Amino acid sequence: MGLSLTVLGCATPYPAVDNPCSGYLVSHQGTRVWMDAGTGTLGPLQLHTRLEDLDAIWISHLHADHSADLLTAYYALLYADVERDPVPLFGPPGIADRLAAFLTNGPQRSPVESAFEITELHDDHQATVGTLRLTTKAVHHGISAFGVRIEADDTSLTYSGDTAPCQSLVDLARDTDVLLCEAESAEKTPDMAHHTPEDAGDTATEANAGRLIVTHVGRFLTAQEAVTRAASRYCGPVEYAAPGTTFSTP
Repeated sequence: MGLSLTVLGCATPYPAVDNPCSGYLVSHQGTRVWMDAGTGTLGPLQLHTRLEDLDAIWISHLHADHSADLLTAYYALLYADVERDPVPLFGPPGIADRLAAFLTNGPQRSPVESAFEITELHDDHQATVGTLRLTTKAVHHGISAFGVRIEADDTSLTYSGDTAPCQSLVDLARDTDVLLCEAESAEKTPDMAHHTPEDAGDTATEANAGRLIVTHVGRFLTAQEAVTRAASRYCGPVEYAAPGTTFSTP
């Protein structure tokens, strides 16, 4: 059985009326991982799974459009109707103090570790979550940021997070069945922190990915423009990560 990837949202840098920020649910044989928790993604997540049933959360970097709904999840986990042990949370260095700094309203630090069992990511971090194997690599985004390769049985999905084109992402995505790659930038700039659609196509080609899904498309591009431009540099199937869509690996 392949991996299932459900797009909760992919807007940047703030939610659209019908599109939350970056967030995805990866599922396989009952294992469920919330991959990035961007603004507004906790709502659609609950169309597909309960917080009680999540096996882990994985966060690529600490920009709000990829992590802000950890704050609302914290309140759900500690002060509402959700009953469970702390959720395993994989995130960049400093994630616990970053959350606590926002959530603390008095002299005592908010108990973020009561809601989340936190593991800080590093380059080449390896983890097993249920039936899934997660390999994390550092990518180039100007802050601490990571991409992840998720494998189960003989199938794989690689997610870029936010990053400029870099060899570490190509290496991470080598021969992956599906590459979920950001395409935020409409054009090249001297200080690139994102892919253009053409860059996404180049990364998929260099990695020999079996399929490319473009996501995190910037507001100066349409989804169709991003797909068309990515396809000009990659000969495999190219699709857009439309919110609410579920994709499957072979």
